Amino acid sequence: MSDKVSGSQTHDPDFPEKFLAFMRSGWRDTPLDVAPGPEAANYARRRSALSEAFPGETLIIPTGREKVRANDTSYPFRPGSDFVYLTGEHDPDAVLVLRPDGTATLYVRPRSPRDTDEFFRDRAYGELWIGRRHTLTEKAAELGIETAHLNDLPTVLDDCAPGRTRVLRGFDPAVDAAVRGNPRRDAELATALSELKLVKDDWEIAQLRDAIDATVRGFEDVARVLPADRPVSERLLDGVFGLRARHDGNQVGYGSIVGNGAHGAILHWVRNNGQTRPGDLLLMDMGVENRALYTADVTRTVPVSGTFSPVQRQIYDLVYASQQAGIDAIKPGVGFDEIHQTCMRVLAGGLFDLGLLPVGVDEAMSKESTLYRRWSLHGFGHMLGLDVHDCANARRERYREGTIGEGYVLTVEPGLYFQPDDELVPEELRGIGIRIEDDVLVTSAGAQVLSAGLPRTADDVESWLAAQREAGPRLPG
Repeated sequence: MSDKVSGSQTHDPDFPEKFLAFMRSGWRDTPLDVAPGPEAANYARRRSALSEAFPGETLIIPTGREKVRANDTSYPFRPGSDFVYLTGEHDPDAVLVLRPDGTATLYVRPRSPRDTDEFFRDRAYGELWIGRRHTLTEKAAELGIETAHLNDLPTVLDDCAPGRTRVLRGFDPAVDAAVRGNPRRDAELATALSELKLVKDDWEIAQLRDAIDATVRGFEDVARVLPADRPVSERLLDGVFGLRARHDGNQVGYGSIVGNGAHGAILHWVRNNGQTRPGDLLLMDMGVENRALYTADVTRTVPVSGTFSPVQRQIYDLVYASQQAGIDAIKPGVGFDEIHQTCMRVLAGGLFDLGLLPVGVDEAMSKESTLYRRWSLHGFGHMLGLDVHDCANARRERYREGTIGEGYVLTVEPGLYFQPDDELVPEELRGIGIRIEDDVLVTSAGAQVLSAGLPRTADDVESWLAAQREAGPRLPG
């Protein structure tokens, strides 16, 4: 019978007993010095609010599992956003259970025990392979929540009454299989979580500021290595920003878009396998995800040579005017769609002035037409938080068809995209893609642009780019 342990691989050696006995002895036990983080009270309040939304019910929220990238290697684990919102836990496999009486238990995989060989033999969970995990006591102290061993979870799930239990589905196959569910009821749990996340508390806003500040530094890093007179690869710029994200945060919040020239007219260009070219525009849509997993989402379009051409500036100024109109419209109680219509009407008016619209602005803006969208395609923006497209499961009447409120954080990101093969636009516009995106906090006084550390007007972008190039490259530190 094989002496393999969980997490071992077929290419692992079969260790002799003398070696195993030697490895089991001589280890000092050093406890971690942990204390509740300042955000622990926030997590507790969120759990209470969620439980109150479903009185008398058990709620089960898993974080998810590592996903295989290739053979026996995995993608870097990123915990489920709803789970993190309620717990602050970052390790894989964990499951939060909220009981009808309001108590919460976090089921986690604790530190590798020294009374088994897991700590030195298990590639997936062994301490000598992936580092030390917290004990249950340490985890409870750090997060301010009762903890239990993940091995106890199956028994708990067996006792869950299907009609009084809701599961956040799609994260953990074992949990999904263990608890029979009603799709409508489970969807209501996902919806409630999204709607709780619409309003950011002070701690969350601080995390977003942190992510945005790191993002500003990342854009500066990229500008400092962007030559005005020779090509460099889009992936180089992607990598420079990624270095900042990894150093100052967790990683990038989404796949960075670095599109030179006509690539900038492709909305989700993430191949980043082109090169910059003097005279072209460079569109960069990038955001740092900070260590608490809140992400920024910022786009800037810059002239590679350092100066906008007259036609580039004309389109840039139009997009800027659209964005500024949207920002000016933001205040508590304003309809999400009203902001959209405000931004889009400016774009439609500009397209009409350029002679591109075959109809008037009003007809182009009508729901039966929306012809202007040929050159804009997307909406004005979206909610921002733990997800780059935050609160995605909120009801339409609370989000896209609702009004914004104080404490919301959203992007404002209009754009115009003229494809190189579009015969309905003049040749000098073909291949131009421009988007300007900022992250905005809704306050009682209106909009506060959190990403104001990066310039937005054409003149300011040119001056900023020149200043960064003069400063020269820097390493994060």
